[in-house]
Amino acid sequence: MSEALEPGAAIGILGGGQLGRMLSVAASRLGLRTHIYDPGAEPPAGHVAEKVTTAAWDDEAALRAFAASVDVITYEFENIPAATLDLLETLRPVRPNRRALAVSQDRLMEKDFLTGLGLTTAPYRDVPTLPALEAAIAEIGPQGILKTRRLGYDGKGQARLKGAEDAAGAYAEMGGAEAILEGFVQFSHEVSVIAARGVTGEVACFDPGENVHEAGILRTTAVPARLAPGQHMDAILLAGKILNALDYVGVMGVELFVTAKGLVVNEIAPRVHNSGHWTQAGCTVDQFEQHIRAVAGWPLGNGQRYADVVMENLIGEDVAKVPALAKAADVQIHLYGKGAPRPGRKMGHVNRITRG
Repeated sequence: MSEALEPGAAIGILGGGQLGRMLSVAASRLGLRTHIYDPGAEPPAGHVAEKVTTAAWDDEAALRAFAASVDVITYEFENIPAATLDLLETLRPVRPNRRALAVSQDRLMEKDFLTGLGLTTAPYRDVPTLPALEAAIAEIGPQGILKTRRLGYDGKGQARLKGAEDAAGAYAEMGGAEAILEGFVQFSHEVSVIAARGVTGEVACFDPGENVHEAGILRTTAVPARLAPGQHMDAILLAGKILNALDYVGVMGVELFVTAKGLVVNEIAPRVHNSGHWTQAGCTVDQFEQHIRAVAGWPLGNGQRYADVVMENLIGEDVAKVPALAKAADVQIHLYGKGAPRPGRKMGHVNRITRG
């Protein structure tokens, strides 16, 4: 505990969305303060944090003042400019570390990192040009997904290929951005492991959850996931392997495809993760508290599952269902304090306890 933050210490959070909001709530329960840094006005996390800095990612004076006001810095999303982190790392500890973010920010680098650990991913090729895409299709097959190497989430920055004739149109959708082709994987379902690693190297994993997506956006996560005991153990072991290889501190989401030949790593997210929201209703210590504990240098908490839970995102107009949901038994409601609903916008989520 020599590195542990004392109650009253401050954690800086880069990004002010719903994940930053729930991290702030978790920190406050541990007696820790939070300071949000976000370029957008009135971010959802700002409603529950002690301080908010509204400034651009390249505002050096604002970044220096932000760092001076906190004891450690973390982040709630991946797409933070490298120059921002380069400066902040000279001023305060940044957890998770810079390498973890760099790997996750570039899909090609991520795939190379994962395969370098001996893990299985979808077949992939770098496609800097249309001829390169056509060559990649010839190598790994005409069915797959073309993705921008950087940025893109919830289905954005992606184009599905059903045949070689889709190549030109899919490449045009990338808008000139560097891209990667991921080949088709025959899988029965997707699961994700929310894993944590502390400053001393201890690793703790939550039970894998089973995910269902609609239009590229996570709709539900259910625990327990449909996994054989060996698959369950493999999922946890490979997540730990990734954390250790990155000398990681904090919580990470690891998405996996379940196939007849074993588990295939889809992607990693170096932060708390949408598919881990079920832990709020199913565990003594949820993913948000676990992340705060890790970055604050505290021992990791007990993440053992004591209930079966289905997490459902409230997307767009789904938020209109809240009055009815509030009357239901065994339903936990989390709203993000966002403005008007719009298609694809995550307004909140609910956790339904299906067996306690």
